[in-house]
Amino acid sequence: MSDLPPDLPRLRTLETWLSMSLDRVRQQIAVAEKQAAVEAARREPPPPPPWLIEHSIGVGRTPVRVHVGGCWDARSRCRPADRDMARRALVEGVEACTHCRPDTALGVLD
Repeated sequence: MSDLPPDLPRLRTLETWLSMSLDRVRQQIAVAEKQAAVEAARREPPPPPPWLIEHSIGVGRTPVRVHVGGCWDARSRCRPADRDMARRALVEGVEACTHCRPDTALGVLD
């Protein structure tokens, strides 16, 4: 047994009311999404990690360069690293970025 009215005019009225309600809900969702976007834009971005290790393209994804966090030359293939990981990579022969000089900052010089 259905809780909906049996006749067409009342069903059409109900359909119209539901459609209008759905439109109002969608409008309110759009307002809420805009507010959330404005709030997200106001928040400061998180600080960069202290060190970055850049990895190669390809299957092995081996480390190719070490950067200081926030280096302008760091690419999207970088992963965050802590101080010990960055020092170890430099000691193992991974190249230091020539722009941000992590080897100098870490005290690991050739």
